[in-house]
Amino acid sequence: MLTVNKLLPQGQGLAPVLLKRASVVELDWDVRQKSRFDATDSSGRHLGIFLPRGTVVRGGDVLVAEDGSMIRVQAAPQKVLVIKPCAEHGSTFDLVRAAYHLGNRHVQIELKPDHLKIEPDHVLADMLRAMHLTVVEAEAAFEPEGGAYAAGGHGHGHGHTHAQAQAQEHGHVHGPGCGHDHSHAPAAATPASRGKPIGIAVTSAPVPHVHGPGCGHDH
Repeated sequence: MLTVNKLLPQGQGLAPVLLKRASVVELDWDVRQKSRFDATDSSGRHLGIFLPRGTVVRGGDVLVAEDGSMIRVQAAPQKVLVIKPCAEHGSTFDLVRAAYHLGNRHVQIELKPDHLKIEPDHVLADMLRAMHLTVVEAEAAFEPEGGAYAAGGHGHGHGHTHAQAQAQEHGHVHGPGCGHDHSHAPAAATPASRGKPIGIAVTSAPVPHVHGPGCGHDH
């Protein structure tokens, strides 16, 4: 068995000629969600894959074996449900509604501009058809959305969060140890606040605005 313990997302940094020479392994989504599994590549080699826990393997990734050889990963065709808007009276917005309801059920979804893909489930298929969507079974590669906080940004190639982006833009992040005074200073006492505890400003209650005759607004 040839041990594999390294993964290069989408073969980043590798010359095309090296990728062309690499052997290939086809894996369905059920296997690619696992960090430890066995497989056989196109050269007939038995592979033992041992990746860091939580690693998800995507089609187009490259595995690196202990002997330095590389193996390109292809997403194997598998049974899926392809979801499309009704051709007669549907719209792409129907896919947004479908993705919302599927997401509420924590269903893994592959998102495309004109269709969605999920793993077979007759209950979900009936629900989607009741929403006037077209649902058909097919054999196709399945690459569900990785999520906004997928480890390492593997899903879309982004390696930073919005907080990190703000830090890059502003040069710092507020939080413990940032050296800034985040306490709220008490409001300065005013003559109107004499006889009240320091820091409590006396303000008059705002007068509610009611729309009606004589309010001066054009209704």
